[in-house]
Amino acid sequence: MTTVSSTRAMVLFLNDRQVLITRSFTAPKALVYRAWTTPELVKRWWGANRGEVTLAAIDLRVGGRWRYVLVTPRGREVAFRGEYRELVENERIVSTELYEAMPDDEALNTITFNEEAGLTTLTILVEHGSTAARDAHIAAGMEAGVQDALSLLEQVASTLA
Repeated sequence: MTTVSSTRAMVLFLNDRQVLITRSFTAPKALVYRAWTTPELVKRWWGANRGEVTLAAIDLRVGGRWRYVLVTPRGREVAFRGEYRELVENERIVSTELYEAMPDDEALNTITFNEEAGLTTLTILVEHGSTAARDAHIAAGMEAGVQDALSLLEQVASTLA
């Protein structure tokens, strides 16, 4: 079994609309990709311990859609959705992302999975449509949520070995 690391994600603000998130995992990229793209596995990490993920719907094909719903401990529903634009199994996912409470602020996410010597580096480039949308994402606690979600993602991926 793979050991779970205590690595933290690096979050860089590249410009007024882009955020780059990078994190390494002690798991093969095929397992990280599987944990990222399998609904029952997404439900175990995506919520970042901020509630219960009640829906992780994934139609994993170009033009297919995804939708995740989290219910907070106070009963508030938080939902995100998007459409897959590009898929290269175990390598790359390009998809839109929309927080349903802010329907005018769609982002484009480019996610890559690179492996070297059993260590997978995940990069997520988030491209917002405006500075205001990027700033709202950051103000909503994005960095803390990403840190917790990616730690859980590694735990899930390591159980697949």
